[in-house]
Amino acid sequence: MGWFIKNFSSSIGKKQIMAITGLIFCTFLTTHLLGNLSIYGGKGSFNSYAEHLHSLGVLVNVAEVFLIIFAALHISMAVVLYFQNLSARPVRYVKKKNAGGRTISSTLMPYTGLIILIFVIAHLINFHFADHTNQTIFDIVSNVFSNPIYVISYVFVMIVAAFHVKHGLWSAFQTVGANHPKYMPFIMAISLIFSLIVVVGFASIPVYIFSSI
Repeated sequence: MGWFIKNFSSSIGKKQIMAITGLIFCTFLTTHLLGNLSIYGGKGSFNSYAEHLHSLGVLVNVAEVFLIIFAALHISMAVVLYFQNLSARPVRYVKKKNAGGRTISSTLMPYTGLIILIFVIAHLINFHFADHTNQTIFDIVSNVFSNPIYVISYVFVMIVAAFHVKHGLWSAFQTVGANHPKYMPFIMAISLIFSLIVVVGFASIPVYIFSSI
């Protein structure tokens, strides 16, 4: 147990926690997107998907608790590492911003993460905690996405999420040890493809609903 605590108290350990929880959230994004795409089948199809989820009862509640725990771990490790990096280098070096393999995606990770967090809170308020008494989930989604401001904001955040995922996915594999010259180009290509699927898949839904109203 002492080795476990010591390992995950280190910077490498914190990065490993972020990597593992990040991979879990990528899996969640995949399943969530597949479910949301049922909206293209119409009101009945989307409501049927939602009803199927609710029929799972306690399993959904357990999954939600674990997601909250993983999110807390991911965010807390990110915050700690961010401030550790600042304290370790209080004065920025005068050098090219892309030196050392730095990219736009990697540089913006703390900020894209913050935007995603704010979005998730707003998303839960608008959908998960909305009044379901006299309306179906399809009605709720349609009402929210009838607002062009929310549609534009949603699409913007999906673009932000794509940048976050693009860097986060391949760096997660790298952190857990899958860092081999032979495989990393493939993993980075998969990360790019996955980020494109995320932005196109999720962003297309509000645009589709808004254009259908």
